[in-house]
Order: sequence, then structure tokens, then C-alpha cells
Amino acid sequence: MKTTAIAGLIAGLLIAVLVFVGGCLPAATDGEEGGGSIWPMIIFLVVIFALFYFVMIRPQRRRQKEHDELTMGLQKGDRVITAGGIYGTIESISEDSVVIKIESGGTIRVARGSVAVRREK
Repeated sequence: MKTTAIAGLIAGLLIAVLVFVGGCLPAATDGEEGGGSIWPMIIFLVVIFALFYFVMIRPQRRRQKEHDELTMGLQKGDRVITAGGIYGTIESISEDSVVIKIESGGTIRVARGSVAVRREK
């Protein structure tokens, strides 16, 4: 979480610098046509999209890949915690769901993707 906050701060500072530099460009005078080059705007937009990719999209894809690996690696007997906070042990696994035995002895069926964490045995 700290790295995300630092990356967001850096992104904000870069945007502020780009806006400041963009405001320093000379304005069109009466003798000139149209108001100058479009390149600063294009560069600004490319930098903004690159920042969004590296600060938001890329980390989310990494977390999703890790979660997919977790759900594919589930085995009978694993101790897990669901996204809803239910602690239990896997009794059986099907293609899209998992049956979890909870502490009281009951079993519940949850979607395979709702398993959030595999606990140490």
C-alpha cells in the first residue's frame, strides 16, 4: 500500500509539473495563425495514460494473476479464508465451487473465486 501512495504522489507531482510547463509556452500573437504546436498536448496525454497504466492498471493485473494462481492451486485439506471472512478447511473442490467445513462442523459451498487467502497449516 505504501508504494501505491508514493507512486500516486509522484504521478500528481509530474502532472503538476507538466501543467506548469504547458502554461509557460508562449501565447499566439496577433500576427500568428492558430496558437502554436499541438505536440505539448499530445505528450501530456501520453504521459497521463502512462502514469495511469503504471499506477493503477498494472498492479491490479498483478493482483488478479496472483489470485487466479491461488484459486487454481487449491487442494482438499487446505485451510482458507473467504472474501466474506469465513475461516474453514476445504472438503471438496469442483470446477466452479468449493465446499468448506467450518469450525462448528457444518459445511458451506462457496464460489471458487471467493476464496481470498490460503492459511498456513
